[in-house]
Amino acid sequence: MLKQHRELSMSIRRTIENNEEAGIRPSKTYQSFVAAAGGHRELNFIEKDVRNYITREVQNVSKQEDAKKFGKSRAAFEYFGDVILFDTTHNTNRYSLVCGSFVGVNHHGQSTLLGCSLMKNEEIESFKWLFQCWLCCMGENVPKGFLIDQCASMKRALEACMPTTIHRWCIWHIMKKIPSKLNGYKGHAEIEQEMTQVVWNSHSKDSFDSNWNDFLLNFRLVDNKWLLGNVCLKSTAEV
Repeated sequence: MLKQHRELSMSIRRTIENNEEAGIRPSKTYQSFVAAAGGHRELNFIEKDVRNYITREVQNVSKQEDAKKFGKSRAAFEYFGDVILFDTTHNTNRYSLVCGSFVGVNHHGQSTLLGCSLMKNEEIESFKWLFQCWLCCMGENVPKGFLIDQCASMKRALEACMPTTIHRWCIWHIMKKIPSKLNGYKGHAEIEQEMTQVVWNSHSKDSFDSNWNDFLLNFRLVDNKWLLGNVCLKSTAEV
């Protein structure tokens, strides 16, 4: 078939775009066209045309959209980048890559995505590289506060890349561990309930310190190493 006689109709183009977005390989997309038409001879284009359209049109549009999203994230960081939550609790199913997200909170109290990443591992050097790249994308503007889970590698990387930023552990991750950490204590359900009250209903540093000390004394938990190690609970109230 001569090149000047080959063309992709609007409906064919939309199908190619949808399949590309869904992750379907170009060869599979072309074979579906062949099957629907009843053979190669019934089509007025070849597989190379499908691949060229993806390269020329679909991927170019994706790059433009990525650039727009990057610009929006950088602009949002300037307004809502005082305190950042970095979360790596989700993994992709197919490749088991660590999915990390940089999230801020806007003036409506809504989560605002300020960046994301896929990482092969959670080693110190990997986190260093990621944080350095993210800071570069954000114009080297360092956030005032940074919330993370209790990952030692992440903590050391943050200290190296953002030494002036206040680092705090994410309270959600801490509270999630309460059942497993206090399950051996008599009346652990009551302990968990009271601890939750202290954490979420103390609205100042002074009130938290007072309520926290009373909680430890009342339940005889003063010597509990896990609770003593999570002094970040106090600091979280400050942030």
